[in-house]
Amino acid sequence: MKYTIGLDVSKDRLDAHAHSSGEYRGFDNTPAGIAQAIRWIAGQGGAVVVFEPTGRFHAGLERALGQAGLAAHKVNPLHARRFAEATGRLAKTDRIDAQMLARMGAALALEPQPAVSENLHDLRELPTA
Repeated sequence: MKYTIGLDVSKDRLDAHAHSSGEYRGFDNTPAGIAQAIRWIAGQGGAVVVFEPTGRFHAGLERALGQAGLAAHKVNPLHARRFAEATGRLAKTDRIDAQMLARMGAALALEPQPAVSENLHDLRELPTA
């Protein structure tokens, strides 16, 4: 089993769960909150961060993880939901979602994905019309 941290991302919050210790942390989804989360994750000793893309709300986190050189795996939200259903966990709160993402990463031994380049981040921010 891999050491993983599940991160549930919403518009205003980041809910984090460290799988091995069961520790839970909450952070604001702001530049300052993301910086706090990055410091906490970096102190966890090489964990793979597992999160779902959530519209544009995960972009700041994803960029910060890449800049910090932290291992991360972005999972398909449908796969995460099916994993939760398969384990019999049907309750849905941000804290439970973070725990389930950490558990999914550990159980499936999810490998880190390459960080998205700064150029690609910038291109994704361009308006389309």
